[in-house]
Amino acid sequence: MYFNVSELDQKLAEKIKEKNLPGVSVCIRGPEGVILEKGYGYADGNMTRLVDGDTIYGIASLSKSMTTLACAILATEGKLSFDDPVYKYFPNFEVPGNPKDSVTLRHLAMHTAGIPPMEPLEWSIAMNTSGRNSRWLREMRRTAINKMDNIHQIIDYIAEGRYPTLGGPGEYMSYSNEGYAILSYVVDMAAGVTLEEFLKERVFEPIGMNRTVIDYDCSEAKAISGGNITQLFGYDDDGKLYADDNWSILPPFRGCACVKSTAHDMARYYQCLSNNGIIDGRQAIPSKAVEILVGDEFPEQEKAFYCLGLNKRVKNGHVICEHSGGLHGVSSFGGFFKGENYGFSVLCNMSEEDVEDLGWMMYNMVMGRPLEEDHYWLHPTGTDFTQPEMLVGTYRCHEGIPVDIKVYIKDGKLMVADSVGEMTTKYCGETWFQAFRQEPVPAKRLRFWVRNGKAWGVTVYTRLYQRVDD
Repeated sequence: MYFNVSELDQKLAEKIKEKNLPGVSVCIRGPEGVILEKGYGYADGNMTRLVDGDTIYGIASLSKSMTTLACAILATEGKLSFDDPVYKYFPNFEVPGNPKDSVTLRHLAMHTAGIPPMEPLEWSIAMNTSGRNSRWLREMRRTAINKMDNIHQIIDYIAEGRYPTLGGPGEYMSYSNEGYAILSYVVDMAAGVTLEEFLKERVFEPIGMNRTVIDYDCSEAKAISGGNITQLFGYDDDGKLYADDNWSILPPFRGCACVKSTAHDMARYYQCLSNNGIIDGRQAIPSKAVEILVGDEFPEQEKAFYCLGLNKRVKNGHVICEHSGGLHGVSSFGGFFKGENYGFSVLCNMSEEDVEDLGWMMYNMVMGRPLEEDHYWLHPTGTDFTQPEMLVGTYRCHEGIPVDIKVYIKDGKLMVADSVGEMTTKYCGETWFQAFRQEPVPAKRLRFWVRNGKAWGVTVYTRLYQRVDD
């Protein structure tokens, strides 16, 4: 199959420059082998070290599917079941208001355990990472109830129920890093070895991910890097770009966000999942484990559906499984076309930047579509929501410093405001909306949850904010 790689290369370079990203590495692998593997920009603040496909980056939440893959492999061996109640592994675990027996490993993996957005990951980073100073960090250290450096502190905090439980298990999806922290330790117990050892022996080595490691302080990643590891870029409180080597340390969130890897290795990982666990003609991962992650149990539709550590959606006839991630000095995106033997990865060394559009370009080339075609799966209906008064109110997320979304009616139109400013909305069916600061790119995706004629919550992308006004 012919691919216009030179056009993609040019468009990627233009987009990376437009977004002012310091360093980006990308890789596409398919049945043909490596289709594109390239670095753009620099790995250090002095702009002396170029990035390439073997530059080590953090991958943040791309780590999550590796944790669920470990669970899936163990499930194929009868060592655990995703239907196991969490309390089987942690007797003190509970989501207040829900029976302990009803919350399973599957609910943790799908972010449907009823756990509301909360602070432990942010506290863990602030209390265990040295060398940084910012308004955010000072506030997190001021509010932290402990160092959040072991799993039992997280479990105890969930059980305290400081914020209302979202609902019954399986009822609502709200992204929960805490759930994946717990799954990391479930792997330890079920496997009889640590998650770190299990991933190395059963995932990284079989797939040929020779420059990938899970460590909580980056010491092992630095040791295997041969110096080809990126610094971490961000903007300080005054808006000035800086680079440092202060990797986020968040000990109990190992399988949630602590893998370091390369674009080369991550494309191999996703290609292996795309090909039912086969890479280079070898069955590196049990095909049944891949089926557990993203198989026929989960719907195939245009709207993204969160499976076990990966979103799944359909675009132009292709079933796409993917995830994004972000931390200090980390912005990541990766995915694969299910059953087609194509894997894609984008790794960037800028803090919390959206790099999905770079991945979309890569998808589009393989699909034979215009490179800059978007992949938004929510579409305005061209009509107005008939009862906007049901949605008016203020909604809050407690993940880190509390964040509010205010919803109100202005000149007959439903409006949304956050700390950045006011947004217009477009109705997208049911109780879905897109919010725009400036068209045509949506700033937020919203889904309201209405009970007894009044919205009690709104999902903003993947976090469910709860109403705080009367």
